[in-house]
Amino acid sequence: MRAPSNRLPTRRNTELLYIVAAAFVVACAEAIVEITRNSSVSSHVATYPLAALTIGAAAHVAVRRTARYADPLLIPCAVLLVGLGLVMIHRLDLGLAQQAAENGQTYSGVAAASQVVWAFLGLGVFLTVLFVVRDHRVLARYAYTLALIGLFLLLLPAVLPARFSEVNGARIWIRVAGFSIQPGEIAKLCLTIFAAAYLVAKRDVLSLAGRRVLGIDLPRGRDFGPLLVAWLVSIGVLVRNHDLGTSLMFFGLFVVLLYVATERVSWVIIGVLLFAGGCFVSYHLFANVKQRVDVWLHVFDYLQNEGYQMSQSLFGLGTGGLFGAGLGGGRPELVPVAKSDFILSSFGEELGLFGLVAILAIYVVFISRGFATALAVRDSFGKLLVTGIAFSFGLQLFVVAGGISRLLPETGLTTPFLSYGGSSLVANFALLALLIRVSDAGRRPPTTPPSAVTTDSGPVPIAQGRAEATS
Repeated sequence: MRAPSNRLPTRRNTELLYIVAAAFVVACAEAIVEITRNSSVSSHVATYPLAALTIGAAAHVAVRRTARYADPLLIPCAVLLVGLGLVMIHRLDLGLAQQAAENGQTYSGVAAASQVVWAFLGLGVFLTVLFVVRDHRVLARYAYTLALIGLFLLLLPAVLPARFSEVNGARIWIRVAGFSIQPGEIAKLCLTIFAAAYLVAKRDVLSLAGRRVLGIDLPRGRDFGPLLVAWLVSIGVLVRNHDLGTSLMFFGLFVVLLYVATERVSWVIIGVLLFAGGCFVSYHLFANVKQRVDVWLHVFDYLQNEGYQMSQSLFGLGTGGLFGAGLGGGRPELVPVAKSDFILSSFGEELGLFGLVAILAIYVVFISRGFATALAVRDSFGKLLVTGIAFSFGLQLFVVAGGISRLLPETGLTTPFLSYGGSSLVANFALLALLIRVSDAGRRPPTTPPSAVTTDSGPVPIAQGRAEATS
């Protein structure tokens, strides 16, 4: 009889069970859409659940081989979100096709198929990161190189002509020959790694207190350089790219990591004041910023032009009410670009408030498991890296949800894993792989038990257990 202390469950079988359950939910959602729209079930009822199940199974096998102690909830949450996103994108394709037919036009309806391709490319990136990055601490060596790459990608749309970078007033894209990417999504990955590595190296210096004002220990003046650089970049993105969401996300990410590294509330207070002051001055100095804020504050005064997308989103959320019109029963396709920027409002219209809260709850589970990983991992770089990744997901979700509900000005950010968009989906899968890698390092036992390692599949011999526990 084996002592309880020797049991080291990896929870991989639990993860597989959750993945299958996620695919089943996706199948039910697609069946509801098909029945509501066509009164019958077509081949699509199996396409998207199988895609979600294949992605989840491949990721599960890779994790079982290379990161067997990783958190078992991360991949199922991502698979469920990707699958539900595929269902809604397909549902929007059906709506746009019907709308085009009513107007005597044609619509190819290839967005869902394209998203499936991007999802598998994202899986490829996930597997590559997982197999190549065997120790997350290695990434700290390339911090400054990644910082240069991230800044280049972040600022590139600002210097390109508007016809190559602007969509709906926001200059956050690179569009060439019908192909478009959102470089800010990749920049998020690079800058998160850099911020974690930089703050680990400079934490002791940045933690030093200067003067005490109103009971708050302010940092020394000489230490303001990194914060000012981040502030200038974020304000530059706001003014030049017309994008509050990206500006807020990157500056907020840096300030939060600065607080986590130094445990000084003064950095947060200074960061909030700097960002609010920069936005206020930009509103009064730059016409493009003022216009976007005016559209946000008085959206119904711009009902037929700049405010059309936001007003249709609000009408859709109001139509959905508490329980929604049912999957396939609403008209979310009336919102321009609903498949990317406003996919949450599409779910709100057809699933109602309760369905939208359920989707947000999936994100809450995913983000909370990220923060739990940050608490479990032993090295400082891993803690800051995972905190930054989890917080970036949470902040991006907040910005998107605030945008569709008019809590914040409209942004061009996508909803992680859910929205249509190749660059966003691929970058999110890369971030997921890093979460899995650090989670495995945090949950992996520091020493090998004396007899054997017990997994979901049964006992493992001593030699194999020792090799796996130290790999």
